[in-house]
Amino acid sequence: MNQAQLVAALNDDLAYELSAVIQYMTYAAKVSGPSRPELKGFFEAEIPDETAHAQYLAAKIVALGGDPTTTPKPVPAAETPKQMLDAILAAETEAHDRYALRSAQAEKLGMKGLQVQLEDMARDESEHRDETARILRRWNDG
Repeated sequence: MNQAQLVAALNDDLAYELSAVIQYMTYAAKVSGPSRPELKGFFEAEIPDETAHAQYLAAKIVALGGDPTTTPKPVPAAETPKQMLDAILAAETEAHDRYALRSAQAEKLGMKGLQVQLEDMARDESEHRDETARILRRWNDG
């Protein structure tokens, strides 16, 4: 992987982060039922982390000579709280895996600062994933 390919991959990550912001914001607005207060708060609490990831990626893309995307990936449709949580679990798992890979790619290019930041972002996403999985246990275990 060269720097131009890394910039393209970071732009893909940025598109996913933009999608995550929209996903959490939309799900917070749409969630209904007896778990609404808890889930609305949970969804809204994730928005700042995802926004910070997007801001970092956009700035790093520019620093590396690229042009940050403004087009998010599509947000999965979800109507029920369980569907929302399932979609978030999948997105957070994918984000963790992308950042772990991207960190290794940055390391190979000798970009230590980017490597460390991506590792931190992978950790954030794994925490989001784990919390979502704990919430989902209520639906999966009955």
